[in-house]
Amino acid sequence: MFTAALRGLAAAALALLSLTVPAPAHAVETLPLAEAVARLPVDAESRDGYDRDAFRHWNSGYDPDDGCNTRGEVLLAEAVEPPTVGPRCRLSGGRWWSYYDQVWVTSASGLDLDHMVPLAESWDSGASAWTAQRREAYANDQGADASLVAVTARSNRSKADQDPAERLPPAAEVHCRYVAGWVGTKLRWSLAAVETEVAALHETAADCPEQTVTYEPARPP
Repeated sequence: MFTAALRGLAAAALALLSLTVPAPAHAVETLPLAEAVARLPVDAESRDGYDRDAFRHWNSGYDPDDGCNTRGEVLLAEAVEPPTVGPRCRLSGGRWWSYYDQVWVTSASGLDLDHMVPLAESWDSGASAWTAQRREAYANDQGADASLVAVTARSNRSKADQDPAERLPPAAEVHCRYVAGWVGTKLRWSLAAVETEVAALHETAADCPEQTVTYEPARPP
């Protein structure tokens, strides 16, 4: 009986421990770019049923009390020279570097936030099966530096929903960084890639032997 009682106490202690110890964080991985490309699942794409409004953005961001939505928070985080923040997160002054086209921007109104993997592309690649909450989390992702990028409106809109097989940024010197951001975002959100896309990514990776990809799988919302 004594042994049985001890076993009962041990089982209760383990049960309590499982409730109080936090779940382990998702592992952060850093890989050479070519190896990261090889990890992408390859699958066909489908635009069926796509609606941009299926991705709620911009929401209240990381800090619902700071008066800024996701766009405002990212602009503040990426500013090289911080702007003045007015009522309702109105930004004045400041300076940003648009790395896609290698130009300085001195007005927040001249910037777009680019989803590294565009919303339409994410839908094609797996987001069509997500819940509305996960799509919102994706559209407002500040958990990885590459997910949302402040760039000139011109460079963002000329990109539209094209993947790297169709278009790379105009500044050739940033192609390694850009492709690493694309691949890291797809791995972070378990998004697939089509064969032409993977071929283009491998071609760029061959010219980027020192480039690495660091990503952490996105947590469920």
